[in-house]
Amino acid sequence: MTSPATYAPALKVKRPEPVVVGTIVWLGSEVMFFAGLFAIYFTLRSTSPGLWEEGAGLLNVPFALVNTIILVLSSVTCQMGVFAAENGRPFRDEVNGRKKLGMVEWYWITFALGAVFVSGQVWEYAQLAAEGLTISSNSYAAAFFLTTGFHALHVTGGLIAFLLTIGRVYAVKKFRQKEETTAIVVSYYWHFVDVVWIALFLVIYFLK
Repeated sequence: MTSPATYAPALKVKRPEPVVVGTIVWLGSEVMFFAGLFAIYFTLRSTSPGLWEEGAGLLNVPFALVNTIILVLSSVTCQMGVFAAENGRPFRDEVNGRKKLGMVEWYWITFALGAVFVSGQVWEYAQLAAEGLTISSNSYAAAFFLTTGFHALHVTGGLIAFLLTIGRVYAVKKFRQKEETTAIVVSYYWHFVDVVWIALFLVIYFLK
């Protein structure tokens, strides 16, 4: 007589969220976009080295370094917001007797740091314009303003995404997986623009 078959429950396969996969694929296309900008930058630079030496002399490297540090710090605060979201803590709450910031508070800090970064870039543009360097001045100016300007637009898009994510948390009655996923997806984008800027900063301000 054979023993009765034992019941083995089917294993649940945890599939990645479609929005996460879509975001990663889209960021891959953004990598190609910025790679094209880098290619334009290096091509123009190789054909007009004299303009690069003259234009680079107008850049305020210490100011750009401080602005870069601000953006890097915003990436840190963004990740802290992700950790809070993954722990189901959308707002400031008490954990083990200690008050800890929630996702919303961390994302507000990230938004403020990102806004300071964009404001810094606008100020830098104004200073360069005062020195007579505008996007139509020469090939160096065109490459500089195109690469940094498109990045600034991407940062601005990230700031809008933070506002929408924060607003969504305020709008729902209960913090669910959808809100957590949204927070994570926004963090992917923000880390992406952070890494791109570090590459731009090294190439534009330090590479001789």
